[in-house]
Amino acid sequence: DPLFGQIVKSAEPVLAAIVGTIFYNKAPSFYKVCCLPIIVGGVAFASLKKGDDGSYSLKFDTTALVFGMLANSFAAFKGGENSKLLADKGIAQRYGGVGNQFAVTQITGFFILLPIMFATEGAKFGEFTEKLTTDSSLQFNLVMSGLCFYIYNELATYTLKVTGAVTASVANTAKRVIVMVYMAAITGKALTDEQKIGSGIAISGVLLYSLIDDLLKSKKKGKTA
Repeated sequence: DPLFGQIVKSAEPVLAAIVGTIFYNKAPSFYKVCCLPIIVGGVAFASLKKGDDGSYSLKFDTTALVFGMLANSFAAFKGGENSKLLADKGIAQRYGGVGNQFAVTQITGFFILLPIMFATEGAKFGEFTEKLTTDSSLQFNLVMSGLCFYIYNELATYTLKVTGAVTASVANTAKRVIVMVYMAAITGKALTDEQKIGSGIAISGVLLYSLIDDLLKSKKKGKTA
């Protein structure tokens, strides 16, 4: 269920907080920690399914949940490692800019994933190459999806430098809503009431998580003035 996968992806700050605390000694603030149960609760609510007898039970696409959480975990590690590199001025100068650092990250990730791809789906590689050489729609979609994904991440990196983390977080939250609406329209699968409410709670929690420290800082400054 790709829609449920997007809901799970919205819980990325939860994994980022855990990974940052354990591996990078960067614990989120107390107020951000208070936002995490809202995000988790939203994802859990989106997983509820109403039975014929009117009772609710947790029922979800296990594959989407497992791989969504794995993606969140690796995204958290990627963010942590990129932050470490950006903090090192010598490395930043050698890269010649944030864009080049992102490019190297993508290339490295590609070569790391090659053995995993062959180990899990190597048997289908012949079928893939045959379709790639004969199916024009696959060729177009493969190139365009890769190109758009790369451009999106490249622009997101530069946007972060120009606007700041708060604006970027708000934009990322809006992106989740747009993606979910678009996917619902393309797949023809409407969100259930539970998914609508749960995703709304989770996305609101992510937005609050992104803004709460800055909101409280501005309040404190106002009181001090």
